[in-house]
Amino acid sequence: MRRVFMLCLMLALGSGTPGIAADRKPALTVFAAASLTEALQAAGAAYSARTAVPVRFSFASSAAIARQLEAGAPADIFISADAEWMDYAQRHGLIVPATRTTVARGRLALIAPAGSAIRLRIGRGMPLAAGLGQAGRLAIGDPDAVPAGRYARAALQTLGAWNGVADRLARAENVRVALAYVARGEAPLGIVYETDARAEPRVRVIGIFPQSSHPPIVYPIALTRRASPAASGFLAFLRGAPGQAIFRRFGFLAAQ
Repeated sequence: MRRVFMLCLMLALGSGTPGIAADRKPALTVFAAASLTEALQAAGAAYSARTAVPVRFSFASSAAIARQLEAGAPADIFISADAEWMDYAQRHGLIVPATRTTVARGRLALIAPAGSAIRLRIGRGMPLAAGLGQAGRLAIGDPDAVPAGRYARAALQTLGAWNGVADRLARAENVRVALAYVARGEAPLGIVYETDARAEPRVRVIGIFPQSSHPPIVYPIALTRRASPAASGFLAFLRGAPGQAIFRRFGFLAAQ
């Protein structure tokens, strides 16, 4: 009887396996700017619930993920935090240009640790260097490579505050690292995206930079040359009403 039972069990398990495999859909892989982490994770979960298509993410600086794509890392979708790194991917034949569009926009914020008493009014001639104190450094993404750092440098140059802090930077490999420097109290001030500040309770927003002080903060999205046919569905979801509602919930501005 035991032998018959085991045989029946093996047949039952064997007959069930193909059905399980048939229901499992291939996962999509998305390379995205670190500042999109929470919004995209929420969007991925919502999309998977609708379609049963798993969505996996790799978050880093736009520079890092563009170079990973160039080195041959497999991904279906690339989302940058600025046009420059999407341009780079396009020049190197890493994306499908016809699929390129904007998925969200953002704003730039000056932040301090939540318990800090620093007050500054953002505007021309702002005493940013004085706000750092004698030894403090300004935490920003590396302006030579990281989009958030480029936006920060442009804004400070426009407002006449760059020269006073250019040699007092805590250069971060991506905007979330800059955020962490401030959150841990390692830097008295930092410049990050407003949405990053909203995601971290250990910092507070001192002010928002005028959008006229820096290039528009846009998040371009495109299918990669290696994209699976299913990837266009997730791109359309992010651009459509459900995806845009998720971005707005996390503080991003509409893609337009």
